[in-house]
Amino acid sequence: MDVKKAQPLLQVKGLTHYFGGLKAVSDFNLELQGGEIYGLIGPNGAGKTTVFNLITGVYRPTSGRILFRGSSIVGLLPHQIISMGVARTFQNIRLFKELSVLDNVRIAYYSKIQYRPWSALVRTARFREQELRVREKSLELLDLFDLRKQAPVLAKSLPYGEQRRLEIVRALAGNPSLLLLDEPAAGMNPSEIERLMQTIRWIRERFSLTILLIEHQMRLVMNICEKVKVLDFGETIAEGSPQEIRSNPRVLEAYLGKEMII
Repeated sequence: MDVKKAQPLLQVKGLTHYFGGLKAVSDFNLELQGGEIYGLIGPNGAGKTTVFNLITGVYRPTSGRILFRGSSIVGLLPHQIISMGVARTFQNIRLFKELSVLDNVRIAYYSKIQYRPWSALVRTARFREQELRVREKSLELLDLFDLRKQAPVLAKSLPYGEQRRLEIVRALAGNPSLLLLDEPAAGMNPSEIERLMQTIRWIRERFSLTILLIEHQMRLVMNICEKVKVLDFGETIAEGSPQEIRSNPRVLEAYLGKEMII
């Protein structure tokens, strides 16, 4: 008996993007099933962050298709894609550093508020009710990530590892089903990376997420990803399980150079 394959959460087909005459991404294809943790790796300048920017609407692709839950998201603005259930973090932390930890999370909830601007001006009962709900939900989320005590602290005052966690919390506040993590382990020490691995596994289960991540820390990628795709100069050079990628000659050459392999 034929078993019908579930529709992928995300499908990317023939994605190509130019910056002027430079081809940054060439014929990129990807299918993400619900619940997967999928790694996207490659040397600096390989086109990884460009792929994230194309998926999240920062750039519009030169050609190709991007389907989320079967619907095209090409041409949608970033906030429209976020509202559909796609969230991301950034390689360089983009917190509102002069705002409190709590306010950084509250801001993410405001895309879903249901009162009109005039309600805020006159502080109607509906406004007060929803503001209280946003505060409570923000604090609950911070509590899950051991950040509730830091709620009144300015984001810039947090240690680096906690700033990274706060950025993930803020992304989760939008209730996404797909989370894109752009080098979440950048700048972390070994103990912080170990905690991050546990966190990524935990949030996948706790929030029923599918996760696509860019990362240079191979220990993290090889330990938490079910599948890995490798880019080099915008082209896919390998795809498979961590075990297959670890021993792939083209991957080793891209990272180490042919002379080093020989």
